[in-house]
Amino acid sequence: MDFSREFIELACDKGVLRFGSFLTKAGRNSPYFFNAGLFDDGASFRALCGFYARAIQSSGVACDMLFGPAYKGIPLVAGVAIRFAEEGISLPFAFNRKEAKDHGEGGTLIGAPLRGRVLILDDVISAGTSVRESVEIIRAAGAEPAGVVIALDRMERGKGSQSAVQEVRETFGIPVVAVATLEDLIAYLADSPELAANLDAVKAYRDTYGTSAA
Repeated sequence: MDFSREFIELACDKGVLRFGSFLTKAGRNSPYFFNAGLFDDGASFRALCGFYARAIQSSGVACDMLFGPAYKGIPLVAGVAIRFAEEGISLPFAFNRKEAKDHGEGGTLIGAPLRGRVLILDDVISAGTSVRESVEIIRAAGAEPAGVVIALDRMERGKGSQSAVQEVRETFGIPVVAVATLEDLIAYLADSPELAANLDAVKAYRDTYGTSAA
């Protein structure tokens, strides 16, 4: 998909995607590091939200509204809703706060009431904790989780044979849509003279820790 390549190019240009040697939470030495928090200006964040909107449309996953888990999902859900509105599609959105308020509107949910098919937007899925919390919130409101959309699927095994993304798909029975995957990254590196030196290291990491299925 063209937008996956464009997204990776933007991520490299912004320093969101960096190459070298990085220690992951799992104690692995990764040849690349992805930090979506570095989409930290209006132009790049607007582009990021546009990539999410294109990934959602391309996936064919039907939804009635968007939900952003605190904290990284909060700006995402607002930004993606704006990008859809620019296309003439007005989607309600909501997000949660970590701490309940006992004054004003109270509670932990802000935005539109959770109804119908609710699409969860997050940056990545590492342990799946925020997805689990989001699914519980959505179901508790009587709505239905429609799926999860993330920026990058590392396609990397967790403690077992499955990746965090595969575990979410299996546990909750919902689709996970990624703007780009590790396979997209490898294809991009293979075609990029400036970054091709990182290709072998990323492939070796995939061979060691990757999952066989997407």
